Amino acid sequence: GYRISLQGNFFGRNHTYITFPEYNPRKHIKLDPPLNIQSNVTASKCQIWWSVPWYLVEILQYELQYKEYSMSWEIALNKTPPSSLPQIEIEATELRSGIAYIARVRCKVSENEDSYHSQWSEWSQTTVFQRAGVPKLSEKILNTRTMQFLFIPLSFGTLLYLFWNCKLSSRYCCFLTSGQKASPALTFPRQLLSFSHSIICTTGILR
Repeated sequence: GYRISLQGNFFGRNHTYITFPEYNPRKHIKLDPPLNIQSNVTASKCQIWWSVPWYLVEILQYELQYKEYSMSWEIALNKTPPSSLPQIEIEATELRSGIAYIARVRCKVSENEDSYHSQWSEWSQTTVFQRAGVPKLSEKILNTRTMQFLFIPLSFGTLLYLFWNCKLSSRYCCFLTSGQKASPALTFPRQLLSFSHSIICTTGILR
């Protein structure tokens, strides 16, 4: 340890005012705040990390504060990392969708460390992050699904129409082979059916 005293000279005489008989600098440390705080948001969580000197990583503990960007730090939420690693995760369920958040972190020597003792550092610089909103289906996807739903009943209707036409056409052919004259009611104009730019059906009556 060290012996520290404060001395002064008044009227030509030296006086000792304050004496610290056993001052140990390792028990009175104030660290610099963490550096390079950054964040990354995914669909399930927000990851926040920062930098400290490598030789201090194993003996430090941290406290993170985060809040909505427009709110005061006085109502910020505190979060403590589960380990001494300079990083922390915030679950997406703890964040409001589409709202910008701001976070900062501070550090001190861990309470479990016997060789050193410190007070909290100043707060670090801040990082801003935002949980993405729930993705919506694009108009193109909606239009595609609409066409799929329309395709089924229209296809079924087209098949019924073709089946009915074929049935009547075969009946008309039977009349011709028996030598009878075709009835005007059984004569159909040539039809052109197109569906979804891929199905083209042409039906007609054999003359």
